[in-house]
Amino acid sequence: MHNSLQKNRFLVVGRAGLDLYADPPGTEIESAPGFRAALGGSAANIAVAISRQGGKCSLLTAISNDAVGRYTTSALASYGVDTTHVRTVGGEARTSLAVVETRAENCQSVIYRNSAADFEVHPEDVAAIDYASFGAVIVTGTSLAREPSRRATLEVLRLARKAGLALIIDIDYRPYSWASKDEARLVCGQAAGLCDIIVGNDDEFSVLAGSRDEGLKFAMSLAHVPGRMVVHKMGEKGCITFAGGEQFETPIFPVKALKPTGAGDGFMGGLICGLVAGATLPDAVRRSAATAAIVVTKVGCAPAMPDTAEVEAFMNRAKG
Repeated sequence: MHNSLQKNRFLVVGRAGLDLYADPPGTEIESAPGFRAALGGSAANIAVAISRQGGKCSLLTAISNDAVGRYTTSALASYGVDTTHVRTVGGEARTSLAVVETRAENCQSVIYRNSAADFEVHPEDVAAIDYASFGAVIVTGTSLAREPSRRATLEVLRLARKAGLALIIDIDYRPYSWASKDEARLVCGQAAGLCDIIVGNDDEFSVLAGSRDEGLKFAMSLAHVPGRMVVHKMGEKGCITFAGGEQFETPIFPVKALKPTGAGDGFMGGLICGLVAGATLPDAVRRSAATAAIVVTKVGCAPAMPDTAEVEAFMNRAKG
Protein backbone atom coordinates (compact mmCIF):
# COMPACT_ATOMS: atom_id res chain seq x y z
CA MET A 1 0.00 0.00 0.00
CA HIS A 2 0.91 3.69 -0.09
CA ASN A 3 4.23 4.22 1.73
CA SER A 4 3.09 7.45 3.35
CA LEU A 5 0.73 5.50 5.62
CA GLN A 6 3.74 4.55 7.73
CA LYS A 7 3.84 8.08 9.12
CA ASN A 8 0.81 6.95 11.15
CA ARG A 9 -0.57 10.50 11.21
CA PHE A 10 -3.94 11.23 9.63
CA LEU A 11 -6.11 14.19 8.75
CA VAL A 12 -9.76 13.15 8.94
CA VAL A 13 -12.34 15.41 7.27
CA GLY A 14 -16.02 15.52 8.19
CA ARG A 15 -18.61 15.76 10.89
CA ALA A 16 -18.41 15.56 14.65
CA GLY A 17 -21.33 15.97 16.99
CA LEU A 18 -23.26 14.98 20.06
CA ASP A 19 -25.04 11.62 20.33
CA LEU A 20 -27.76 11.10 22.94
CA TYR A 21 -28.45 7.41 23.61
CA ALA A 22 -31.76 6.33 25.09
CA ASP A 23 -30.93 4.87 28.49
CA PRO A 24 -31.00 2.16 29.74
CA PRO A 25 -29.92 0.15 26.65
CA GLY A 26 -32.85 -1.45 24.87
CA THR A 27 -35.17 1.46 25.63
CA GLU A 28 -37.10 3.18 22.84
CA ILE A 29 -36.53 6.90 22.49
CA GLU A 30 -40.18 7.74 23.13
CA SER A 31 -40.20 5.93 26.47
CA ALA A 32 -36.66 6.60 27.67
CA PRO A 33 -36.37 7.87 31.26
CA GLY A 34 -32.99 9.39 30.41
CA PHE A 35 -30.25 9.76 27.80
CA ARG A 36 -26.51 9.13 27.83
CA ALA A 37 -24.28 11.67 26.04
CA ALA A 38 -21.40 10.63 23.79
CA LEU A 39 -19.22 11.97 21.00
CA GLY A 40 -20.48 10.98 17.56
CA GLY A 41 -20.31 11.81 13.86
CA SER A 42 -18.70 9.57 11.26
CA ALA A 43 -15.42 11.46 10.86
CA ALA A 44 -15.03 11.92 14.61
CA ASN A 45 -15.69 8.22 15.19
CA ILE A 46 -13.08 7.23 12.59
CA ALA A 47 -10.53 9.56 14.20
CA VAL A 48 -11.23 8.06 17.62
CA ALA A 49 -11.03 4.51 16.22
CA ILE A 50 -7.59 5.19 14.78
CA SER A 51 -6.41 7.04 17.88
CA ARG A 52 -7.49 4.15 20.12
CA GLN A 53 -5.39 1.75 18.04
CA GLY A 54 -2.23 3.82 18.12
CA GLY A 55 -2.62 6.29 15.27
CA LYS A 56 -2.34 10.07 15.50
CA CYS A 57 -5.34 11.93 14.14
CA SER A 58 -6.32 15.51 13.50
CA LEU A 59 -9.93 16.34 12.66
CA LEU A 60 -10.86 19.00 10.12
CA THR A 61 -14.40 20.22 10.79
CA ALA A 62 -16.47 23.13 12.06
CA ILE A 63 -18.52 23.24 15.26
CA SER A 64 -21.00 25.76 16.64
CA ASN A 65 -20.07 28.43 19.16
CA ASP A 66 -22.17 27.01 21.97
CA ALA A 67 -22.16 24.42 24.73
CA VAL A 68 -22.70 21.50 22.34
CA GLY A 69 -19.76 22.63 20.21
CA ARG A 70 -17.58 22.94 23.31
CA TYR A 71 -18.66 19.48 24.47
CA THR A 72 -17.68 18.05 21.08
CA THR A 73 -14.25 19.66 21.07
CA SER A 74 -13.57 18.57 24.64
CA ALA A 75 -14.64 15.00 23.89
CA LEU A 76 -12.39 14.82 20.83
CA ALA A 77 -9.42 15.96 22.92
CA SER A 78 -10.22 13.40 25.62
CA TYR A 79 -9.74 10.64 23.02
CA GLY A 80 -6.42 12.09 21.90
CA VAL A 81 -7.73 13.60 18.66
CA ASP A 82 -5.96 16.83 17.71
CA THR A 83 -8.45 19.72 17.37
CA THR A 84 -6.14 22.31 15.80
CA HIS A 85 -8.22 22.27 12.63
CA VAL A 86 -11.62 22.33 14.34
CA ARG A 87 -13.03 25.81 13.66
CA THR A 88 -15.80 27.44 15.69
CA VAL A 89 -18.56 29.14 13.68
CA GLY A 90 -21.28 31.51 14.83
CA GLY A 91 -24.68 32.54 13.53
CA GLU A 92 -27.36 29.89 13.07
CA ALA A 93 -24.94 27.01 12.41
CA ARG A 94 -25.33 24.15 14.87
CA THR A 95 -23.24 21.12 15.75
CA SER A 96 -24.98 17.91 14.68
CA LEU A 97 -27.18 16.08 17.17
CA ALA A 98 -28.26 12.44 16.95
CA VAL A 99 -30.80 10.84 19.26
CA VAL A 100 -30.24 7.09 19.06
CA GLU A 101 -31.33 3.79 20.54
CA THR A 102 -29.16 0.92 21.72
CA ARG A 103 -31.20 -1.84 20.12
CA ALA A 104 -30.15 -4.53 17.65
CA GLU A 105 -33.58 -4.67 15.98
CA ASN A 106 -35.60 -1.70 14.74
CA CYS A 107 -33.01 0.72 16.02
CA GLN A 108 -34.29 4.28 15.67
CA SER A 109 -31.89 7.14 14.97
CA VAL A 110 -33.17 10.71 14.79
CA ILE A 111 -30.66 13.10 13.22
CA TYR A 112 -30.75 16.89 13.60
CA ARG A 113 -28.65 18.53 10.88
CA ASN A 114 -30.49 21.74 10.04
CA SER A 115 -27.82 24.37 9.31
CA ALA A 116 -25.14 21.81 10.20
CA ALA A 117 -21.97 23.51 11.39
CA ASP A 118 -19.66 20.95 9.75
CA PHE A 119 -20.83 22.10 6.30
CA GLU A 120 -19.25 25.48 7.10
CA VAL A 121 -15.69 24.33 6.39
CA HIS A 122 -14.42 26.68 3.66
CA PRO A 123 -11.69 26.24 1.04
CA GLU A 124 -9.63 28.93 2.79
CA ASP A 125 -9.71 26.79 5.96
CA VAL A 126 -7.75 24.04 4.24
CA ALA A 127 -5.17 26.13 2.39
CA ALA A 128 -2.79 26.69 5.32
CA ILE A 129 -2.68 23.07 6.56
CA ASP A 130 0.77 21.47 6.61
CA TYR A 131 -0.12 18.41 4.55
CA ALA A 132 3.46 17.14 4.49
CA SER A 133 3.20 16.39 8.21
CA PHE A 134 0.48 13.78 7.55
CA GLY A 135 0.65 10.35 5.99
CA ALA A 136 -2.91 10.27 4.66
CA VAL A 137 -6.17 12.16 4.39
CA ILE A 138 -9.44 10.39 5.16
CA VAL A 139 -12.65 11.99 3.88
CA THR A 140 -16.25 10.95 4.37
CA GLY A 141 -18.99 11.33 1.79
CA THR A 142 -21.08 13.48 4.12
CA SER A 143 -18.52 16.30 3.91
CA LEU A 144 -19.14 16.39 0.14
CA ALA A 145 -22.91 16.75 0.41
CA ARG A 146 -23.18 20.55 0.75
CA GLU A 147 -21.27 23.71 0.01
CA PRO A 148 -18.90 25.15 1.05
CA SER A 149 -17.71 21.90 2.67
CA ARG A 150 -17.84 20.17 -0.73
CA ARG A 151 -15.33 22.52 -2.36
CA ALA A 152 -13.17 22.44 0.75
CA THR A 153 -13.07 18.64 0.82
CA LEU A 154 -12.18 18.39 -2.86
CA GLU A 155 -9.46 20.99 -2.28
CA VAL A 156 -8.10 18.92 0.62
CA LEU A 157 -7.83 15.92 -1.71
CA ARG A 158 -6.06 18.02 -4.33
CA LEU A 159 -3.55 19.52 -1.90
CA ALA A 160 -2.95 16.20 -0.15
CA ARG A 161 -2.26 14.49 -3.49
CA LYS A 162 0.17 17.26 -4.38
CA ALA A 163 1.97 16.61 -1.08
CA GLY A 164 2.22 12.87 -1.80
CA LEU A 165 -0.28 11.65 0.80
CA ALA A 166 -2.48 8.58 0.54
CA LEU A 167 -6.11 9.51 -0.13
CA ILE A 168 -8.85 7.49 1.54
CA ILE A 169 -12.64 7.79 1.34
CA ASP A 170 -15.52 6.27 3.26
CA ILE A 171 -18.46 6.84 0.89
CA ASP A 172 -20.75 7.30 3.91
CA TYR A 173 -23.84 8.09 1.81
CA ARG A 174 -26.60 9.67 3.93
CA PRO A 175 -29.63 10.39 1.70
CA TYR A 176 -30.94 13.17 3.96
CA SER A 177 -27.79 15.22 3.31
CA TRP A 178 -28.02 15.24 -0.49
CA ALA A 179 -30.31 17.01 -2.93
CA SER A 180 -30.54 13.82 -5.02
CA LYS A 181 -28.88 10.48 -5.72
CA ASP A 182 -27.62 11.85 -9.03
CA GLU A 183 -25.80 14.64 -7.23
CA ALA A 184 -24.25 12.14 -4.81
CA ARG A 185 -23.22 9.89 -7.70
CA LEU A 186 -21.43 12.70 -9.50
CA VAL A 187 -19.73 14.33 -6.51
CA CYS A 188 -18.82 11.21 -4.51
CA GLY A 189 -17.81 9.51 -7.72
CA GLN A 190 -15.42 12.36 -8.49
CA ALA A 191 -13.87 12.14 -5.02
CA ALA A 192 -13.63 8.35 -5.08
CA GLY A 193 -11.87 8.54 -8.42
CA LEU A 194 -9.07 10.49 -6.73
CA CYS A 195 -8.55 8.06 -3.85
CA ASP A 196 -6.20 5.16 -3.17
CA ILE A 197 -8.47 3.36 -0.68
CA ILE A 198 -12.25 3.33 -1.17
CA VAL A 199 -14.60 1.79 1.39
CA GLY A 200 -18.37 1.51 1.06
CA ASN A 201 -21.32 -0.83 1.32
CA ASP A 202 -23.43 -2.22 -1.48
CA ASP A 203 -26.03 0.55 -1.26
CA GLU A 204 -23.31 3.19 -1.47
CA PHE A 205 -21.54 1.63 -4.44
CA SER A 206 -24.93 1.20 -6.11
CA VAL A 207 -25.49 4.95 -5.77
CA LEU A 208 -22.11 5.62 -7.42
CA ALA A 209 -22.93 3.12 -10.15
CA GLY A 210 -26.31 4.73 -10.80
CA SER A 211 -28.01 1.34 -10.64
CA ARG A 212 -29.40 -0.65 -7.72
CA ASP A 213 -27.92 -3.95 -8.92
CA GLU A 214 -24.51 -2.75 -10.11
CA GLY A 215 -22.78 -1.92 -6.82
CA LEU A 216 -20.44 -4.89 -6.70
CA LYS A 217 -19.50 -4.59 -10.36
CA PHE A 218 -18.82 -0.89 -9.95
CA ALA A 219 -16.63 -1.49 -6.87
CA MET A 220 -14.66 -4.04 -8.87
CA SER A 221 -14.21 -1.59 -11.74
CA LEU A 222 -12.76 1.06 -9.41
CA ALA A 223 -10.03 -1.38 -8.37
CA HIS A 224 -8.61 -1.53 -11.91
CA VAL A 225 -6.45 1.50 -11.10
CA PRO A 226 -2.95 0.24 -10.10
CA GLY A 227 -2.23 0.58 -6.39
CA ARG A 228 -5.85 1.12 -5.42
CA MET A 229 -7.74 -0.90 -2.80
CA VAL A 230 -11.54 -1.12 -2.77
CA VAL A 231 -13.54 -2.71 0.05
CA HIS A 232 -17.16 -3.63 -0.68
CA LYS A 233 -19.06 -4.25 2.57
CA MET A 234 -22.09 -6.53 2.59
CA GLY A 235 -23.38 -6.45 6.17
CA GLU A 236 -23.82 -9.92 7.64
CA LYS A 237 -22.24 -11.44 4.53
CA GLY A 238 -18.90 -9.82 5.33
CA CYS A 239 -16.97 -7.95 2.66
CA ILE A 240 -15.04 -8.38 -0.58
CA THR A 241 -11.73 -6.62 -1.10
CA PHE A 242 -10.31 -5.83 -4.53
CA ALA A 243 -6.63 -4.93 -4.86
CA GLY A 244 -3.74 -5.68 -7.20
CA GLY A 245 -5.92 -7.55 -9.68
CA GLU A 246 -7.06 -10.00 -7.01
CA GLN A 247 -10.00 -10.26 -4.63
CA PHE A 248 -10.75 -12.01 -1.36
CA GLU A 249 -13.71 -12.34 0.98
CA THR A 250 -13.70 -11.67 4.71
CA PRO A 251 -16.53 -12.93 6.93
CA ILE A 252 -17.91 -11.07 9.92
CA PHE A 253 -17.13 -12.10 13.49
CA PRO A 254 -20.35 -13.45 15.02
CA VAL A 255 -21.25 -11.47 18.14
CA LYS A 256 -24.35 -10.62 20.14
CA ALA A 257 -24.92 -7.06 18.93
CA LEU A 258 -26.44 -4.37 21.13
CA LYS A 259 -26.94 -2.00 18.20
CA PRO A 260 -25.90 -1.58 14.53
CA THR A 261 -24.41 1.93 14.67
CA GLY A 262 -20.69 2.73 14.57
CA ALA A 263 -19.62 -0.50 12.87
CA GLY A 264 -18.59 1.19 9.62
CA ASP A 265 -16.52 3.83 11.39
CA GLY A 266 -14.79 1.16 13.45
CA PHE A 267 -14.18 -0.85 10.29
CA MET A 268 -12.33 2.07 8.68
CA GLY A 269 -10.24 2.65 11.80
CA GLY A 270 -9.29 -1.00 12.08
CA LEU A 271 -8.36 -1.18 8.40
CA ILE A 272 -6.06 1.82 8.53
CA CYS A 273 -4.35 0.67 11.72
CA GLY A 274 -3.88 -2.81 10.30
CA LEU A 275 -2.20 -1.40 7.21
CA VAL A 276 0.04 0.84 9.31
CA ALA A 277 1.05 -2.17 11.40
CA GLY A 278 2.30 -3.89 8.26
CA ALA A 279 -0.39 -6.58 8.16
CA THR A 280 -1.17 -8.34 4.91
CA LEU A 281 -4.30 -7.04 3.22
CA PRO A 282 -6.39 -10.04 4.36
CA ASP A 283 -5.17 -9.60 7.94
CA ALA A 284 -5.79 -5.84 7.86
CA VAL A 285 -9.37 -6.38 6.66
CA ARG A 286 -9.84 -9.06 9.30
CA ARG A 287 -8.78 -6.49 11.91
CA SER A 288 -11.41 -4.16 10.41
CA ALA A 289 -14.09 -6.80 10.85
CA ALA A 290 -12.97 -7.46 14.42
CA THR A 291 -13.10 -3.76 15.31
CA ALA A 292 -16.58 -3.44 13.83
CA ALA A 293 -17.75 -6.53 15.74
CA ILE A 294 -16.55 -5.12 19.06
CA VAL A 295 -18.19 -1.74 18.44
CA VAL A 296 -21.69 -3.16 17.98
CA THR A 297 -21.49 -4.95 21.34
CA LYS A 298 -21.12 -1.68 23.26
CA VAL A 299 -23.14 1.45 23.92
CA GLY A 300 -22.22 4.46 21.80
CA CYS A 301 -19.95 4.89 18.81
CA ALA A 302 -16.83 6.82 19.82
CA PRO A 303 -16.89 5.30 23.36
CA ALA A 304 -17.24 1.83 21.85
CA MET A 305 -14.04 1.99 19.79
CA PRO A 306 -11.60 -0.65 21.11
CA ASP A 307 -7.90 -0.21 21.72
CA THR A 308 -5.20 -2.38 20.14
CA ALA A 309 -5.01 -4.85 23.03
CA GLU A 310 -8.77 -5.42 22.97
CA VAL A 311 -8.80 -6.01 19.21
CA GLU A 312 -5.90 -8.45 19.37
CA ALA A 313 -7.41 -10.33 22.30
CA PHE A 314 -10.74 -10.57 20.48
CA MET A 315 -9.08 -11.90 17.32
CA ASN A 316 -7.06 -14.43 19.32
CA ARG A 317 -10.20 -15.71 21.05
CA ALA A 318 -11.95 -16.01 17.71
CA LYS A 319 -8.99 -17.91 16.25
CA GLY A 320 -9.03 -20.27 19.20
